[in-house]
Amino acid sequence: MPKSKKQHLTHLLTEYGMILVLILLGIFFSLVTLTEQRPSGKKAGLQIASIVKKRFDKNAHILITSRKLAIDQNFHDTLSGSLTSAGFKHLHSVQGTPRDARAKLNELENQKVELEVILGNQTTVDWLIFEDIKLNFPQLGAPTRIGPSPYKWPNFLKKDNLLNITNQIAVIAIIAIGMTVVIICGGIDLSVGSLIAFSAVLCCLFIQNTAGGLDANAGGMILACVAAIILTGLVGSFTGSMITAFSIPPFIVTLGVMMMASGTAYLMSGGESVYRVPDSFVWLGREASLFGIPNAVFLMMLLYSLAHIMMSRTKLGRYIYAVGGNTEAARLSGVPVKWIQLFAYTLSGLLAGLGGVVMASQLKSGAPTYGQMYELYVIAAVVVGGTSLSGGEGKIFGTLIGAFIIAVIQNGMNLMNIESYTQKVILGMVILIAVLLDKLKQKKFQTS
Repeated sequence: MPKSKKQHLTHLLTEYGMILVLILLGIFFSLVTLTEQRPSGKKAGLQIASIVKKRFDKNAHILITSRKLAIDQNFHDTLSGSLTSAGFKHLHSVQGTPRDARAKLNELENQKVELEVILGNQTTVDWLIFEDIKLNFPQLGAPTRIGPSPYKWPNFLKKDNLLNITNQIAVIAIIAIGMTVVIICGGIDLSVGSLIAFSAVLCCLFIQNTAGGLDANAGGMILACVAAIILTGLVGSFTGSMITAFSIPPFIVTLGVMMMASGTAYLMSGGESVYRVPDSFVWLGREASLFGIPNAVFLMMLLYSLAHIMMSRTKLGRYIYAVGGNTEAARLSGVPVKWIQLFAYTLSGLLAGLGGVVMASQLKSGAPTYGQMYELYVIAAVVVGGTSLSGGEGKIFGTLIGAFIIAVIQNGMNLMNIESYTQKVILGMVILIAVLLDKLKQKKFQTS
């Protein structure tokens, strides 16, 4: 193979290798979670209505069965509405339990109705009361039972599961932006997990004690969230100042800040959850706006777009890469090295604070236990995404792909019912493989 083609292939693998890994993981977990599914809700109602329209006369007596649940109500309304609009004249319905179904069958028998079809979802159509209908209710005839038709589909690719992956990864992915900048700059930040708890507790305490608690309005909650993020950012600035002013290794400084932030969160909350916040506080973390996509995911994508522009299109981004690539050379070239390092840790603190606010919104409370082990997941996302731990190399969107790889692996293992201890072993192996590949890539670059 000509050298140019080898270089081209190497470039493609370097640029898009992690995307390929993510796609392959998606295919793998789709195959291993392929199971028989039955539609529910509106989808089941439309499917059954289509079958009935093809097979039965519009004068047929039809019994629609459902439970008193929200999804069953959707099924019932869709099915009855579709059949009514199609001209079916004799629709009977029962909503509740098998006892309610028995009462309805007695009523129809007393009315001398010859029942031709019983319709239900995957639960109600199999009620035992319908098994012996010819024996217990001979006047009703021998009605046909129709439920949703099964089909094969991966649990991994269900809409709810995919949205769950994106919503769960939002906090890690947001914080990973700051971690990416720090690592590209040649540092490390072990404090982000504790800063999540610090910010979440601060935010909820501000809402509870100063913004009106359960009666807090949107303005008060926004101010509380902003205050918590700013204070967490100041902690990040403190971390950066200690590193730049006294040349203390980042590992030691951030380890100390991690313990201080965690202890402070416990002190402020008294070791308890802070939960006296309004129901509307969950807007950012749980609710969805456009296309049913969670608000936290929209925020995550906006931040990644801005971070990508900063790192690839601005002088600040070039300075960050320069400091991580060769600190002394960057200093001799006029780059304000200490200010860049201070900016990196401040940004990491601010984004950890924002991650804490999002988590507090998701869980509708703030607790000092939030964010445990998150610093490891964040670093894993950054490393798996292709950022070099040696500094000077990495891409923002690579980190996003890395975060999704970690999330997909965890989600897939949960769907496969793999125990948590085994999951930790596998996740640790993934991190080690990513670091090994980074080292091999550096070695190849140095020898070429």
